[in-house]
Amino acid sequence: MTALLWILVAIGLVGLVVMAISTKVIQEYQRGVAFRLGRLREPLEPGVRLIFPGIDKMVRVDLRVVTLTIPPQEVITKDNVPARVNAVVLFKVVDPVRSVMAVENHAVATSQIAQTTLRSVVGRADLDTLLAHRADINEDLARTIDSQTEPWGVQVQVVEIKDVEIPQAMQRAMAREAEAERERRAKIINARGELQASEELSQAAETLSRNPASLQLRYLQTLLELGADHNSTVVFPIPIDIIGPFLGKLPQIIDKFTEPAASHAAPGPTEAAASAASSNGRTQHE
Repeated sequence: MTALLWILVAIGLVGLVVMAISTKVIQEYQRGVAFRLGRLREPLEPGVRLIFPGIDKMVRVDLRVVTLTIPPQEVITKDNVPARVNAVVLFKVVDPVRSVMAVENHAVATSQIAQTTLRSVVGRADLDTLLAHRADINEDLARTIDSQTEPWGVQVQVVEIKDVEIPQAMQRAMAREAEAERERRAKIINARGELQASEELSQAAETLSRNPASLQLRYLQTLLELGADHNSTVVFPIPIDIIGPFLGKLPQIIDKFTEPAASHAAPGPTEAAASAASSNGRTQHE
């Protein structure tokens, strides 16, 4: 009787140990892919589940978004510029069964596919597109990688290019190009400003010419602006209408002053020769 009791106690202890070992807790963000004697069972939902050792085998699959960093890749763009590009991939498992049955390690496989796709997509774009239209390249990368990982039950949500490293010589060339472009824009803006200013000045001149009093007011305003600073400059504006007649008679006045001076000037060589000839003639006659 005592031996039988000990046997029952031993069986009970073994059963408790087996139950403790067989009890598995699946978290809310996990799913369990179980195999019984090598055959696939239904996915195990979150909660407490019994997995008998030696009979059952369970693989935990995390359904959360996984961040995968792609190491820097040496690529050559479409316009033959060498560059180093790295990126980050965000993906998650949407089908736990296929992520276990279709691929050995879905995380490693997704990483390798992302690296090769990154080199391929960047190699089809030139450097300007890679730098200026990065969003389009990111969408192309996500779409291409997701199409290859979809049979594994993996959904790629986001692919972002983090950094693009180019040679120092190319950076200096791009800096010179940007500086030249800025200078070109500055010259164009300055020329447009001069054109607009000339048009406005022309309109203002036409408006002022229709009313002489407005021109006088403009003169007075200019004097006020000059007198705002403490300086010794004195400006007397004289309208052109007043000095215009004098300017018209200026050539006549200059001619009047030059005629008396020409009359009192010394005789030229021709006049001196003629005077000497006449003097000689009178001497011979005498």
